[in-house]
Amino acid sequence: MNEEHAQAAADIAEVGAANTAFYEALERGDHEELSDRWLPGEDLTVSCVHPGWPVLTGRGEVLRSYALIMANTEYIQFFLTDVNIAMTGDTALVTCTENILSGGPAEEGNALGPLVGQLVVATNVFRRTADGWKLWSHHGSPVLTESDEDDDEESPS
Repeated sequence: MNEEHAQAAADIAEVGAANTAFYEALERGDHEELSDRWLPGEDLTVSCVHPGWPVLTGRGEVLRSYALIMANTEYIQFFLTDVNIAMTGDTALVTCTENILSGGPAEEGNALGPLVGQLVVATNVFRRTADGWKLWSHHGSPVLTESDEDDDEESPS
C-alpha cells in the first residue's frame, strides 16, 4: 500500500472513530463530550436536523437541542448499520442507519419507561481540525416501516 492510500485509510478510520464517539456521548448523556464533538467557532454554519424537527442552525441552538433531548430521555442506545464514509480533502461524509432503542421517563413504580425502537437514516458531515474530526452537520430522517404504511392504508377514507 502506498503512502497516499495508507493516509486515506487512517483518515477514514479516524472519521469512523469520531462518528462512533458522537453516538457514545449521546448514549451516556454526556453533554460536555457531545459538545466537544461539534465543530468549534462555527456559530453560524453548524446545522442539525432531528427527525421531525425544523433545521437548527448555529452551534448554540444545536447544542441546546441535544441538552433538551438528553433531559427528556432516560435511556437511548444506537446500533449503527450501513455505515459508509466518503472523503474529499478536509471534509468527510458519513451515512448510516441509526437503529435506536430509547426509553422515556419511568411510569409509576417502574425503573424505566416503555422502550421504543426507531429507524433513522443519518448523514453526518465532519471537518478536519487541529483537534481531529468534528461534526459540522447532522441530518436524521425517520424510516417508514411496512407497519407504518399498513396503518395508513387501514385508515378510513
